[in-house]
Amino acid sequence: MAKDDTRRTWNPRAGPYLGEVSSLAFLNLPQHVCPIPYLLAGSGSEILLYELTSGELIRSFQVFEGVRVHGTVCSGSFVRSGDKYSYKLVVFGEKKVKIFALVVELASSGGEVSVGLEVLESLPRLSNWVFDVCFLQDEEEEDKLLAIGCSDNSVCVWDVKESRMAFEIHSPERCLLYTMRLWGSSISTLRIASGTIFNEIIVWKASGLDGDNLGNGQYCASHMLRLAGHEGSIFRIVWSLDGSKLVSVSDDRSARIWEIDSQEVIGPVLFGHSVRVWDCCISDSLIVTAGEDCTCRIWGMDGTQLEVIKEHTGRGIWRCLYDPNSSLLVTAGFDSAIKVHQLHNCGSEILLDTVGVHDSQDKVESFSNRLPNSPQHTGRMDSKSEYVRCLQFTQEDTMYVATNHGCLYHARLLPSGNVQWTELVRIPEEGPIITMDVLPGGKIHESCALDDWVALGDGKGNMTIVRVIGDMYNPLAGSNQTWKASPERQLLGTFWCKSLGYRFVCSCNPRGLLKLWRLSDPLASAASTAYDISLVAEFSSSFGMRIMCVVASAEDKVLVCGDLRGNITLFPLSKDMLNEVSVSPELKIPSSNYFKAAHGISTVSSLSVVRLTSNKAEICSTGADGCICYFEYDRERQALEFMGLKQLKELSLVQSVCQGMHFSKDHPNNEYAAGFSSTDFILWNLTTETKVAQISCGGWRRPHSFYLGDIPEMQNCFAYVKDDVIHIHRHWVGGEKTKVFPLNLHTQFHGRELHSLCFISADTKDGFESEERKISDRSSWIATGCEDGSVRLTRYASEFGNWSTSELLGEHVGGSAVRSVCCVSNMHIIASDIPDIGGEDSVMDDIESPCLLISVGAKRVLTSWLLRNGRQNKKGESLVSDNGDDRASSDVSSVTFQWLATDMPTKSKKIEKSPKLDVVEEDTSVNVTESRSNSYQGRENYEDDWRYMATTAFLVKCVGSRLTICFIAVACSDATLTLRALVLPHRLWFDVASLVPLKSPVLSLQHVIVPLHPSHEGNNNTSSSDVYLLISGATDGSIAFWDVTTSVEAFVKQVSSLHIEKFIDCQKRPRTGRGSQGGRKWKLLGAKRTQDSSSNSVSESAEEDPATSLEDPANGVVPQENDTNESADSLPDTSEIKPSHVVKNAHQSGVNCLHVSRSSSSPSHGNGLMFNVISGGDDQALHCLSFNILSNSPANKSEAPSYSIRLTDRGGVASAHSSAIKGVWMDVKWIFSTGLDQRVRCWCLDKDGKLVEHAHIVISVPEPEALDAKAIDENRYQIAVAGRGIQMVEFSC
Repeated sequence: MAKDDTRRTWNPRAGPYLGEVSSLAFLNLPQHVCPIPYLLAGSGSEILLYELTSGELIRSFQVFEGVRVHGTVCSGSFVRSGDKYSYKLVVFGEKKVKIFALVVELASSGGEVSVGLEVLESLPRLSNWVFDVCFLQDEEEEDKLLAIGCSDNSVCVWDVKESRMAFEIHSPERCLLYTMRLWGSSISTLRIASGTIFNEIIVWKASGLDGDNLGNGQYCASHMLRLAGHEGSIFRIVWSLDGSKLVSVSDDRSARIWEIDSQEVIGPVLFGHSVRVWDCCISDSLIVTAGEDCTCRIWGMDGTQLEVIKEHTGRGIWRCLYDPNSSLLVTAGFDSAIKVHQLHNCGSEILLDTVGVHDSQDKVESFSNRLPNSPQHTGRMDSKSEYVRCLQFTQEDTMYVATNHGCLYHARLLPSGNVQWTELVRIPEEGPIITMDVLPGGKIHESCALDDWVALGDGKGNMTIVRVIGDMYNPLAGSNQTWKASPERQLLGTFWCKSLGYRFVCSCNPRGLLKLWRLSDPLASAASTAYDISLVAEFSSSFGMRIMCVVASAEDKVLVCGDLRGNITLFPLSKDMLNEVSVSPELKIPSSNYFKAAHGISTVSSLSVVRLTSNKAEICSTGADGCICYFEYDRERQALEFMGLKQLKELSLVQSVCQGMHFSKDHPNNEYAAGFSSTDFILWNLTTETKVAQISCGGWRRPHSFYLGDIPEMQNCFAYVKDDVIHIHRHWVGGEKTKVFPLNLHTQFHGRELHSLCFISADTKDGFESEERKISDRSSWIATGCEDGSVRLTRYASEFGNWSTSELLGEHVGGSAVRSVCCVSNMHIIASDIPDIGGEDSVMDDIESPCLLISVGAKRVLTSWLLRNGRQNKKGESLVSDNGDDRASSDVSSVTFQWLATDMPTKSKKIEKSPKLDVVEEDTSVNVTESRSNSYQGRENYEDDWRYMATTAFLVKCVGSRLTICFIAVACSDATLTLRALVLPHRLWFDVASLVPLKSPVLSLQHVIVPLHPSHEGNNNTSSSDVYLLISGATDGSIAFWDVTTSVEAFVKQVSSLHIEKFIDCQKRPRTGRGSQGGRKWKLLGAKRTQDSSSNSVSESAEEDPATSLEDPANGVVPQENDTNESADSLPDTSEIKPSHVVKNAHQSGVNCLHVSRSSSSPSHGNGLMFNVISGGDDQALHCLSFNILSNSPANKSEAPSYSIRLTDRGGVASAHSSAIKGVWMDVKWIFSTGLDQRVRCWCLDKDGKLVEHAHIVISVPEPEALDAKAIDENRYQIAVAGRGIQMVEFSC
């Protein structure tokens, strides 16, 4: 421990808070300085100042200590001194009010802005919560008085000049309020609108004691009117600018507009939100409401709903703000995001300018057109009418259109809104064109400004290739060729593969047969009118489903197909095929690999391949289940491995994913998803989580096409067909316009409460390269688990002191709450008694140590993640943070996790017999788990809602084995504690031991691995020298110690000796419940299984549909033939372990948190090891235990050393916090704790082992739930606290 004088220099410092945004206000600078207002946002105890023209955070200010900012009001007037503009700013929260001087200074050159905030006055703590403040003026000067509206329906008036409370006015209606809003510029014009707990609005004003005379300085409340109509609590009230109208929102899901003079509702009641409405704002022409359903709705004054914005997640949107001068709409909520949109006038309506540019005259063009020679009537079409079957954009003003009469048109969109049609070719016999694909070309010849290739397939099975040359104004069909590709009505798809060029084209039939055709040297002459067509190969899918998309990579020698039922199939693509080496004229090639149900039973809509290394490539797929899936393909092993997925709840079908161009700071490199939600086409920014465009088109089944430019917010086109009319929406802004809306100003985070967090502590030996190691040293990565089931990985940039990025790793099945997360990276080796298990080349495998993230939660869901190097940017692009500030994220993100496996109980009400090998199948409806512990027998007899409460994990490997085993201890709310094992790389789950008896549920878990001897001591024939202990804290206040060494060693050695590869390679991807694994198909399979309890029912149901066979190893089901080897390769029954020590009544109530650390006086190994255990509970107490490991060397080296554990009670602090303690952490020097009192306290152990408080700090996180810490170096710690948000605390010397 450091000396006393050194410890005095250690102090905590509160870092940035990432959580809910509770207030919004505009700061209006003079028009000649900045026409766009600045934005003041209150988050936690901070005020954030943003410049909306660039979307950058200018500066943040800490205004309170432990008090949330509930509102900010800025004075309308300012004092100018040169280039300085000084405003008065009032910030209030709970019962606190502060007045600041906000000084904005403009630099004389460069246009930079500096902002300072100086406290003018801190008002005394009020007796009631503050709802609103308003500056008032008297006859002499402006802003002399400050009116403060309080929750007891009173108004306090503060004299700003004399710094005293001038007077108070109490309404005659003395009742509690949910909201209050003030309007007026002086005492005589002051109007107060109070929303009572009785669902009414009371409007009152100040008047003199002798009537309306206010000159004598004596005031009282004068009732004006009472507005009744809401059927629920009133949460927010806003005044119109002239004070003639009120808008109120309520718990009854409605918004109402009130006319003050007539004292009644004007216009219709605004119904649209599905749950409570939190906030609203009003202008002369529109009303904006924001609610708990995470939607912001824009209404006309006549009650018409004009637009719905849904970009936030979680508990809702707390605040909305609209500026009529700049038409900017700002929303903020629980998820920490601040979204900025721009509205524009469109005739008599006001619509969301989702692709707008501020002050731009270029708006969305919407026009329609018909095919040439089409009759101008609106009646029904007959069977002989010509209509559009396919259309595809190639540029923003060019598209190709194919019809049922076999005609191919080139359509050029003119600036006037008209279309210039050019008929290129009409296929023989005028067969109906069924499918079309276009491969846009470049300037191959100087005389050809246009060089596109069009592949057509008709209903008679003919395939036609058309080469389009000329220029955009005079396109010509340079050459075309038609041949019989399939029987009649069997040609359903034509595909170009860009990487293969113009010489190869694909066709497919309804049964998954893909044909690859070669065009013999088509570019030899532009004037050539015909060329030879030859069949190169036939690729037959094992699923027998129609192929919907194809992509090829010549470098990786692979052809990838996605079919109608969500399967992805890979075929080898040899160089001999592409280089015209003599092969069989009709070579049939089987698949080399496949991924079954990649998108469940939903269509795979697009595929892309990006090369990562010389032998690895990344495959990205999108589908009709609303998911984007990522896979890694290893060319040498021909292995396809699932990496992760992103589920877009905003889209029911993801059509494709693309990236915008990064060429300046104002245009960060964003990723976009285009798809459909119900009947609307949506373009979604994946980086900022904002909606770029939404067009009502009737759904994806109609012919449609879209085209995106380098900046999709400013450059996008969409066309669709309805009846015989082509409707075109186009927005194209030149490169000189650089301001893009919508914006996301603040990093988007969890939208609900956090229950757990942990630092990602990957060692430098775990696969990080030198550059990545530098990034990791400058950043801290934190995994968090949330109430909504989401797990996020968030980066804290130490060099800038801010939260830079937050990545969603995934969600627990069914949105089940995540209760605990832990990170494990240290590998522990167990010596083997079995010689030569893994061969000579397995020595290096012992050195590698993976880093795993484990998350557990409700519905007994257990998920594991594997740390991997982040995907490198394509084409040299760089990453930026969500708020557009690339200072803290200029380095490539090198930390990400690959989903490994998920385990959860099946929903069967029956218990089937299983092999003795306790394998828990993942994401199947087949229950092959039988727990040997009596505690599990009754639990499987019915569907329950038990949840995992805590977890801890450690990695173990047997010398000479290629298997890595992650032991995971999980505590369930049904008072069971189980030790489980995940065997890697096979992703197999096993039950190892049941820890009994337990009288109360366990709330916290920790483990400690005690090295009795130095690492690598002894040889392969010696026994293990590590002791594996679990420490648990229960709801009855007891702390138990469990020795699991024997079970761990026995399990590792026996599993390492098995031929584990002949069991299964478990489930490949997580469930999402939207048509993918775990969705409709799995419910159907589960229903089939429960109808027949025999073991044969599984195989019988599988035989019904070969494409969805359950016996596919890629789908994670045990093949039936494995049962025959049960006796040869099986493990003994799950063992039961009793606690070695139990400390009763360590706390008077539940033990919420535990942490264990080696004592500073303890040796590194061997006899006399000492560890300290710190615990915190609901009784507000900290308790410290110490235990020693005493070992005796065995007489025979082949015997395991004997040891004993001795506990010492160090006592603790009875009232360490003023409320329940939720998180603790300790090392050899310091102890950190946090509780519901919103304090982080720093403790140390004195020479006698007593806890001594050194310092404490108030944090901004409401209702803290978890704490974790990390030693950066000898002089600095980072402490992360999570609850309703997350905050970093720096503890340094």
